[in-house]
Amino acid sequence: MSTTARVVVLPEAAGSPLRIDEVELPDPGPHQVLLREHASGICHSQLHQIHGPRDHDVVLGHEATGEVLAIGENVTNVEPGDKALLTFVPRNAPDTTRRPTVAECTVAGGRTAVAQNIFTWADHTLADEQFVVKVPHDTAMDVTAVVGCAVMTGAGAALNAADVRPGERVAVWGVGGVGLPVVAAARKRGASMIIAVDVEDAKLDMATAFGATHTVNSTEIDNVPRYIAELTPGPDGAFGFRGGRIAGVDHGFDAVALPQTIEQMLRSVRNSRQAAHSGGTAVVLGVPQEPFELDIVRHLLTGEKRFIGSIGGTSIPERDFPTFLDWHRNGDLDLNEFVTQRFALEEINEAAELLEQGQILGRSILELS
Repeated sequence: MSTTARVVVLPEAAGSPLRIDEVELPDPGPHQVLLREHASGICHSQLHQIHGPRDHDVVLGHEATGEVLAIGENVTNVEPGDKALLTFVPRNAPDTTRRPTVAECTVAGGRTAVAQNIFTWADHTLADEQFVVKVPHDTAMDVTAVVGCAVMTGAGAALNAADVRPGERVAVWGVGGVGLPVVAAARKRGASMIIAVDVEDAKLDMATAFGATHTVNSTEIDNVPRYIAELTPGPDGAFGFRGGRIAGVDHGFDAVALPQTIEQMLRSVRNSRQAAHSGGTAVVLGVPQEPFELDIVRHLLTGEKRFIGSIGGTSIPERDFPTFLDWHRNGDLDLNEFVTQRFALEEINEAAELLEQGQILGRSILELS
């Protein structure tokens, strides 16, 4: 028996607005889960899909909360009636003999609309069980919708990709939907200095509330790496390669991923102290939309720095989501403050436009029930 769902569709034709179609979702396949959604996050990644090339209709969204309505015969991690979070990263090490099913549905005109793993801009969805994480029944079903991408990507990077330790110094470029969870996680991990870098004072103020110890409006500072170096000197008498001064943060996180922010981050991460310690770590969390040049000798070799990427915060959702939910419950990561705007499904074009204009301070969500 099929389930009627209202689903946001991105048409194949470039420049077309998002539309809402009424579709019929089939019963779950052997490894699928049917869910009634409560809320979905609105992620900047969807803007890349909206503006990118495509040769088919697309269904969007990759973080949400919901209630399980039905399961396939081989699903064992959830049961009907369970509450769950949806995410685009497999919940644990997937079975290497089976690739998770990519979600799709038949939309207006009999066309097939395809997702990038899952779709959550909908009041119901059908997802592979690997993208469904069971949560306690008392979990808030609105603001936790952002755990499946925004929180996982930002906080997860601080925990997993960089492994921030007590007393270390951190800088974050772009303190919006992904950068703020980095700030909160670094504070939770005991970082001694957390420097937030952005172009908007309102976002920097919000970063302070989430744990930033210093803020930098990059439109007002001529040389951000030099400014950060002054804030983060190394030990007196210590020197790096060829007597170079040691300064900079232990970990840099770039949630913007523009050539200039990547350059600033790499220059702001500390260099190594010869015969004592290696350099710091620079982590790219945002999705670069244009190529950039990397001076390997200057940024990586002589400073012995690490330059890495992190998808989904290098997280294992089934392991990490309980931690993030605990942080929300005890106030270490206040998702009620993090979610700054809410929209109905019918307002999806307005929500996407405001996100593109940079008008969302933290994260916005679609309320679906």
